[in-house]
Amino acid sequence: MKKLKLATVIGIIFVLITGSLAHFVYEWSGNNALAGLFTPVNESVWEHMKLVFFPMLLYSVWMISRFRKEYPCIVSALCLGITAGTLLIPVFFYAYTGLLGRDFFVLDIAAFVLSVLAAFLLSYRLTLSCGAKTYTFFLCVLVCILFVCFMRFTYHAPALGIFAVPEP
Repeated sequence: MKKLKLATVIGIIFVLITGSLAHFVYEWSGNNALAGLFTPVNESVWEHMKLVFFPMLLYSVWMISRFRKEYPCIVSALCLGITAGTLLIPVFFYAYTGLLGRDFFVLDIAAFVLSVLAAFLLSYRLTLSCGAKTYTFFLCVLVCILFVCFMRFTYHAPALGIFAVPEP
């Protein structure tokens, strides 16, 4: 259990750092279309969900390859964590902007940090309790659906508020 706890803490740090850096990759790449599939191409809430999704997905692949035999419930736990952490980005954003009437940079960062912490805490606890094991297939499908949606909606976004770039 100590190794899993350490890997979880390292995962939190990994996602916080890579997610923060990912915010700038599209611009740093000269607006490379491939980079844009995995990193934000604009300031919409949807694009910022990538800051949790892709770094945690990458780290989860490593965690699963390392701990699957020792912790048979890790796949379902991480899939639920990825999904929950990703979806918490818009939940936190719309909750605080609804209350305060506008967005604040510091609260955007707090929402990102809280989403990552919640995702890994949930994953850790469910890995140990096997509380999501029954739903492994469904949770893996959800992660795949999110992946496909990110690929599709990055350059072909529907006309919905979550895809709009907030006005300053």
